[in-house]
Amino acid sequence: MKIAINGGTGLIGSKTVARLRDAGHDVVAASPQGGVNSVTGEGVTEAVKGAQVVVDLSNSPSFEDAAVLDFFRRSTLNLIAASKASGVKHYIALSVVGTERLQASGYFRAKMAQEELIRNSGLAYTIVHATQFFEFLGAIANSSKADEKVVVPAALIQPIASDDVADVMAEVALQPPRNGILEIAGPERFRMRDLIARYLTATGDSRIVEASTDVPYFGARLEEGTLVSNGTPRLGRIDFIQWFGSRAKAA
Repeated sequence: MKIAINGGTGLIGSKTVARLRDAGHDVVAASPQGGVNSVTGEGVTEAVKGAQVVVDLSNSPSFEDAAVLDFFRRSTLNLIAASKASGVKHYIALSVVGTERLQASGYFRAKMAQEELIRNSGLAYTIVHATQFFEFLGAIANSSKADEKVVVPAALIQPIASDDVADVMAEVALQPPRNGILEIAGPERFRMRDLIARYLTATGDSRIVEASTDVPYFGARLEEGTLVSNGTPRLGRIDFIQWFGSRAKAA
């Protein structure tokens, strides 16, 4: 089966491509570096031509409100148009658990716009909602500095490893469309403060971590459960200890 993966050289994309190729499928790893730019439309028709499945794993290079909205609107519309023209049977996109609860954030408004375009496209689809990735912990810590401390939202977090996300994306690409949302999450739920403190200790960083209800996340205030599922998501298999161990081994 031919599968076109937009964002096929990124963190999740490269791993998803590898899994599907190992399974014997014809996979196009579409990215601007390879001459496929979903925002401008360059190379999109050729990349999608003949594909039964399109998987969108791309992300905006800018999180500025107008820029990120423009990215997801233009990229998604170009991919949908090419998918319809090519007779794609299943359109898949990766989004975020809590998107509908984070509409004060320009980034999450853009993700919601992307999801609405897919739902209204007329294509058979699956949207995968994932919790935050373990790989983002360092960025969360470094974006929350305050006088040599790290101050994070007083909220829950249930991060998932990128390997678990790639496993799910590869599986969904081979399954019938859900015409709905599949939620996935990590196997452990933490207070964000506790997890960031644990991460910093493991990396030899002595900064103190505090929690505050006044600290925004991507420009939006968090309630305790904003970033975690309200339902029964599919859980990943990799916990923090396993993820950090594999990260340290790779380094």
